[in-house]
Amino acid sequence: MINFTFQNPTKIIFGKGTEKQVGKEVSQYANKVLLHYGGGSIKKTGLYDRVVTSLKEAGIEIVELSGVKPNPRLSLVYEGIRICRENNIGFILAVGGGSVIDSAKAIAMGVVYDGDVWDFFTEKAVPQKALPIGTILTIPAAGSEASTGCVITKEEGGYKRAVNSELIYPRFSILNPEMAFTLPKYQVACGAADILAHLMERYFTNVPNVELTDRLIEATMKTIINNIPIVLEQPDNYDAWAEIMWAGTVAHNNLLNTGRIGDWASHDIEHELSGIYDIAHGAGLAIIFPAWMKYVYKHDINRFAQYASRVWNVDLSLWSLERAALKGIEALENFFRSIGLVTRLKDAGIEDDRFEEMAQKCTGSDQYTVGNFVKLKSADIVNIYNLAK
Repeated sequence: MINFTFQNPTKIIFGKGTEKQVGKEVSQYANKVLLHYGGGSIKKTGLYDRVVTSLKEAGIEIVELSGVKPNPRLSLVYEGIRICRENNIGFILAVGGGSVIDSAKAIAMGVVYDGDVWDFFTEKAVPQKALPIGTILTIPAAGSEASTGCVITKEEGGYKRAVNSELIYPRFSILNPEMAFTLPKYQVACGAADILAHLMERYFTNVPNVELTDRLIEATMKTIINNIPIVLEQPDNYDAWAEIMWAGTVAHNNLLNTGRIGDWASHDIEHELSGIYDIAHGAGLAIIFPAWMKYVYKHDINRFAQYASRVWNVDLSLWSLERAALKGIEALENFFRSIGLVTRLKDAGIEDDRFEEMAQKCTGSDQYTVGNFVKLKSADIVNIYNLAK
């Protein structure tokens, strides 16, 4: 286990009806808020009305910006920055899933920066400050409600890039599992793949002697695997959704990073897919992660066999370590298919004509690599895309 410092300042407000507390929470930071959300779903469910009522009762002035799409767009971030500056906004409230929260985080960084907010995503600049934000989570998936992460897509060129900064930890996040009852099954499945990917990115590490976090990650993975089929059959099962929503937050709030170094190559490789083809992030991860596993598993067969045994109940007494490792990868693919996701690029309508382009964009150059478990060059990424065909 390596040295670490852990601190997560996000206040989690969890449970039924907790969205009604939002006005009280926001009032601690500002009296004018940008209410940021996606489409009409929060209005159909009544969440929008409950949020607006709570804010108004607390004396909060509201300015709205809707229209966030999956793989949130830089153009809307620019619009949010303009609105916040013109209206002297002091706080951003994101009501939605990871795309809405990431868009809010990017706006929060951009409002107080003199340059182009995209500078942060291309590593030309580092955020020095940001407006405070809060969230009301509606989709368990991205974990952005309690993380340092923010991912934005620049339409021109199809670039999808990330920023990590402790300045964009939400001040509070409201998690009511009831908000997930009306999610479409495909969105549920994509969320499950996203959460599992956050866990697996951390799990596959070269750092030895990390038993505690190994077992915490394994338990969180099994919680997702056990409960996703339940909510697909019983969309209003509060108890199962509560397990999933909290697991999704814990998966990405940096607790499970402690003492270890994760990989993150699969996320970088997938970002090129969703940046160009606008595929849902979780759907892309369900394709890329098994292919990455097949490419790198021999680097540490023992860890892959452990994963197969502890997460997928593969009996190590029946198989060689290598065969057990492959059985674990097969089990992951079977799980994704069982919840309605595809695990091949061709089944997602993606051809092989842009593999080289995506690999070059991913690394930036033949000289650079992505990932930590195994450092991958652009040629390796092309091979992974080919395994995923």
